[in-house]
Amino acid sequence: MSKAKEVFVSVDVETAGPIPGEYSLLSIGACDADHPERQYACELKPLSMAFVPEALAVTGLSLEALAKTGMEPREAMVQFAAWARSLAPNDEKLVFVGFNAAFDWSFVNYYFHRFLGENPFGFAALDIKSLYMGVVGCAWSDTRSSQMIKDLRPRHAGDHDALHDAIFQAELFRLSQKHQ
Repeated sequence: MSKAKEVFVSVDVETAGPIPGEYSLLSIGACDADHPERQYACELKPLSMAFVPEALAVTGLSLEALAKTGMEPREAMVQFAAWARSLAPNDEKLVFVGFNAAFDWSFVNYYFHRFLGENPFGFAALDIKSLYMGVVGCAWSDTRSSQMIKDLRPRHAGDHDALHDAIFQAELFRLSQKHQ
């Protein structure tokens, strides 16, 4: 049995609320998990002005400012897809990796399908919290980033900037795989 090469891509997003379709994807940060210097980042024009105040407070992003300066969502997703595919030039399998992947995945998948009709990552995502739980054998409540930081001692930290968080998550992913 041959094993296809996989390219793990750490992705983080910032949004205007908890669900795609009703709230907008505001920023995307991504990096090759094994080569985090290979990066993609963008800010998007909101699809609507709907927001949850706590979501915007966390990000520091402004819907009004992004309506003027953000990329059109279709163009952002075209560029993101092209960048991701460039990491796998020989048809390697792209694997979406996220910290609490279900949240980030839901927005990225929705936007890819809405604007491109397909998702270059396919239909699944790898969750770092779940990976850590399996490797360490801990309870779900012990997969908080604060606990993982104590255990894994990464050099990077998250700050709710999508690219910075993607780089931080990539490090947590690599350290979780090596954890003894």
